[in-house]
Order: sequence, then C-alpha cells, then structure tokens
Amino acid sequence: MAELVFFSGTMDSGKSTLALQTDYNHAARGHTGLVFTRNDRAGAARISSRLGLETTAREVDDDTDFWELVADERLRGCLIDYLVCDEAQFYSPAQVEQLARLVDEVEIDVFAFGITTDFRTRLFPGSARLLELADRTEILQVQALCWCGRRATHQARTVGGVMVVEGEQVVVGDTASSAVVAYEVLCRRHHMRRMTASAARQYAMSDETRLDLP
Repeated sequence: MAELVFFSGTMDSGKSTLALQTDYNHAARGHTGLVFTRNDRAGAARISSRLGLETTAREVDDDTDFWELVADERLRGCLIDYLVCDEAQFYSPAQVEQLARLVDEVEIDVFAFGITTDFRTRLFPGSARLLELADRTEILQVQALCWCGRRATHQARTVGGVMVVEGEQVVVGDTASSAVVAYEVLCRRHHMRRMTASAARQYAMSDETRLDLP
C-alpha cells in the first residue's frame, strides 16, 4: 500500500541527499516519479545537497496544487508512481493534505523531506501537518553536530554574524559565515544561550585576554 513518509532532521543531516537517492532508486526500478522542492539554496527548481549533488525539480509555490498536477500527468497518459518532496517544511498545510489525498485515493507513494522547527524553535506549518498526517515519520540517522560536539537539534539564524530569534519565518540563506543571512545547527543548550560557534570563539578569546592581565 502507498504511504506518506516524512523524513525529518536538522540541517546537515542529509535530507536532500536522501531525497535524491530515493528518486534514483525508484527510477532505476522503472518507476515514474515527480520531484519537487521549494526555496532551495541553489535557486528555483533545483534540489541541491551539501555534498555537491544537484538536479532539476519542480518548484512549489503558494499556488501549487499537487492533486491537479498529478491529474494533468495522468490525462497525458503518464501514470505517476511516487513523489519526492524536498524542503517540505515550506509547503502549506493544504498542500500536505493534497499529498495525503494522493496517497489514499490514487495509491501514490509520497516521500517528504524537511526540518521540523524554525530558527525560533517553532514548528513550520507544513512540518506540523506532516507530523499529524504521515503514515511514518523517520528521523534521519546522520547526526548533525553542534560546534561543542553534541548532537545538533536546533537551527539558528544569524544576520551579519549575530544570532537572532525574531523575524520572518522563511528567509533563504546559507551556512556560509560570510553570508548576510546564514544558518547554523546548535544543540538546545547553546541555542537557548544564543551561543553560535563564532560567539563561542569570541568569548574564549576575551576570556584568554582576561587571564593574561596582570
């Protein structure tokens, strides 16, 4: 039977890599699928992995209707076996419900990949609906690490190198420290303390300076 499966993890846990691998594995067995993404850091209509893998995809926007897209494909004589949906945290709850309907009524497997919480530690609406509706939720086994070495569980946003906990929920950035808007994974302890890797280094340097004082 078809399933709606939500693969969840923090940044750097290999979600997009697994999405690409999932599409490859099913296509290699002769299955026909559609690949979707939204707000990928590589640009519109792209799925990119931090390992350097990248491929084209269909860009999801506010007007995307998955039910209609699959219906159009079927009218053209293309039977869809599966959907791969990357960056699913950015989908609307209504779009997640469309995906669930495709699983239940058309027997299409849907593999969704995304993070659960934003930089404020609040659930993304799309992820919340996936947690509510998914047949299975899989936590990715590749553990992203905080700068301290603990397992990273939270996303942090920095603006101009300073961690922020207020602002729009969706702002596309990168993990590069040189970016104006950047993201970093932290353990809960250091997210609560707003201590990024850069802040920790600055604190250590100032502490060393104090120790050197006569």
